[in-house]
Amino acid sequence: MTINDQNGQLHAEIATFTPLKLNDQSTLSSLLQYAGQHYAVQQLSLSPEQAAQIMAAQTTISTKNLNEASTGGKSEEEKQSGLVVSYAVGILIYFFISTFLSMITTEIASEKGSRAMEMLLVSVKPGTHFKAKIAGVLLLALTQMGIIAIVFLIYAKFIKGGMVWDAAASIVKELSVGYVIYAIVFLLLTVILYLIIGALFGSLVSKVEEAGQVLMPAMIITIIGFYVMLTGMGNPDTIIIKIFSYIPLTSGMIMPMRIGATDIGGIVPLLSLGILVVTIVVVYLFSLSFYKRSVLTYSSGGVIQKIKTVLKVTT
Repeated sequence: MTINDQNGQLHAEIATFTPLKLNDQSTLSSLLQYAGQHYAVQQLSLSPEQAAQIMAAQTTISTKNLNEASTGGKSEEEKQSGLVVSYAVGILIYFFISTFLSMITTEIASEKGSRAMEMLLVSVKPGTHFKAKIAGVLLLALTQMGIIAIVFLIYAKFIKGGMVWDAAASIVKELSVGYVIYAIVFLLLTVILYLIIGALFGSLVSKVEEAGQVLMPAMIITIIGFYVMLTGMGNPDTIIIKIFSYIPLTSGMIMPMRIGATDIGGIVPLLSLGILVVTIVVVYLFSLSFYKRSVLTYSSGGVIQKIKTVLKVTT
């Protein structure tokens, strides 16, 4: 760390071989700002005007990466903006999963319980019905996302004299195009994965009252992922964040945080995204095959017992 005087204020340059973690950046920035104020006090007498100058003193901090083989790390502002946007993405994922996972499961369960499914499958194949349910609920989710985005933009632009718009613009300004693309892709793929699982769960139950029973495991995983994301708001560099960023059911909440608030290589998000895509394909193929056999099968008991009943009846 190199510190010198520039126009009566401190200027500090932090040189590191590897980019600093967000917590370390924040700690050093706070200490340097505090030191800058003390330095200003030493240069001045304590008149009112000079006291105001002390309060306005800011330490200019720049970072320098000594490792020529690696790219420069993100600034503290970029990481803070990444945290805020990642939190918003996590909230959206949790909201849409809790809403539309239950919706698609209860709709299919309702059709089975009222025996409407038997009449529907006279006209369409089970596979077509499975795909239509997922596509319909996904389009509804996308429509709601669009409405929420438009309402937020209108609110931010015209409420409180545009203060919310200016704050949002300052956050977006620190984001890269690649991060925005990753965040949107992880959001959409995570919603699709849970919709496929929800359709499969709906085909297992025989009536709407049993939907909560099969939804519980998926909702517990969603809640765990959400709370892991919240722990990452304080320190996104922990090992638990790294682990959950590769788990397909939680990576949509966690990986955008790592991309935006930590210094990771380009292969890390691609690996997590690849795992998520492969999981979606595998779960989709399995669910499509299983749905064709389970959608007209009626049984009682727990989830495991229902799966065993379907396998016994259809094999």
